[in-house]
Amino acid sequence: MRIIKIIIPFFLAVIILASCSDEVRRTPGRVYMPDMAYSVAYETYSVTPEQKEALLKKGIHYSNIPVAGTIKRGELFPFAIPKDKEGDTTNYTASKAVKNPIPVIDSASMVEAHRLYLVNCAICHGPKLDGNGPLYKGGDGPFPAKPATLVGDKKYEAMPEGQMYYSVTYGKNKMGSYASQLDTRQRWMVIDYIKSRQAAGNTAAAASDSTAKKK
Repeated sequence: MRIIKIIIPFFLAVIILASCSDEVRRTPGRVYMPDMAYSVAYETYSVTPEQKEALLKKGIHYSNIPVAGTIKRGELFPFAIPKDKEGDTTNYTASKAVKNPIPVIDSASMVEAHRLYLVNCAICHGPKLDGNGPLYKGGDGPFPAKPATLVGDKKYEAMPEGQMYYSVTYGKNKMGSYASQLDTRQRWMVIDYIKSRQAAGNTAAAASDSTAKKK
């Protein structure tokens, strides 16, 4: 009995001393399913196919593409037309028939649409929608080809809203998809803003022609 009374305090002392060690354990040991334990965050456009392959070799399955046919919770105005396969334009052509579900927005929403355009689109298409954004910069920018002139080019002024939405959602030619940056309502709002600027440009041009004829 006397031995037990001695042994128990001894082991307690050893445990206390061990727990007070200055050595800090930096590793948690073996982790079950490390992909879930340590989330690796990547920006949507920052991961190249080569980086994805390297991650896969480490056992990390990463994809920056949403599952086909899915929309996020609370998403409004789902777009039923899927992206065309490489070399096909069937769905791009069919998107002409899609109408803007919010053809008229109030002044406050138009201010927000303008802001969304400046943040996401003006870098290429320019603040004035003339295709002269910072990436082109009159030919002195890093991008050699001039982006689409949204105001002043009859091709883009005549482009149906649904086709614009297709391009913003899936990307077109050198333009990438903006589905991860803008939700469905915001995409339609930006298109509303573009169409309003196109209409204003045509009105101004018509007024200028009328004045010139009178002179």
